[in-house]
Amino acid sequence: MIPAEPSAVEPSQPAPAEAEVSPATRWRTARGWARDLLISILVSFFIILFVYQPVKVEGSSMEPGLEDQERIFINKLVYRLENIARGDIVVFRYPRDPRKSFIKRVIGGPGDHVRIFRGRVYRNGQLVPEPYVPEGYADERSCPEIVVPPNSYFVLGDHRSMSNDSRDFGPVGGDYIYGKAVFGYWPMEKLGLLH
Repeated sequence: MIPAEPSAVEPSQPAPAEAEVSPATRWRTARGWARDLLISILVSFFIILFVYQPVKVEGSSMEPGLEDQERIFINKLVYRLENIARGDIVVFRYPRDPRKSFIKRVIGGPGDHVRIFRGRVYRNGQLVPEPYVPEGYADERSCPEIVVPPNSYFVLGDHRSMSNDSRDFGPVGGDYIYGKAVFGYWPMEKLGLLH
């Protein structure tokens, strides 16, 4: 019999110690975080200042679509890239006091003939379908036909019996319109795109 060779055993080595982080490495990491945070703040500031702005709806003139105290985002850049369209919900400076802002729906644009007869809106001789105005929110007011001037818009609130709009102050100049309401975010049950 051949005696078994003793198995080779390697001497145990101590586990490698955690590498020490140098102050220079810590400083570079902190600077990287600070740079990323600053860039994020600047991008957010740019978006809020030039593109999207959160606003709070005050009043009931756009019910039931937009309720009093609802929070929404408006797009302030969109009308630099595309035209204001019929049906858009726009935010504009109130023509009689530009320090105040109003929110209404565009019914007619430049050159459109708009007439309201017993609460029904006619544009260019055609009845305008308005699914956003439920029966309980309509009224019986009539307005004589007007031709919307160049670069102006005829706007109405969806809650017709509670709205101060173009029936009262006339068409709004395009230069007064500064945003399109695009997204509701509070209360949560109203979260979503605006129509």
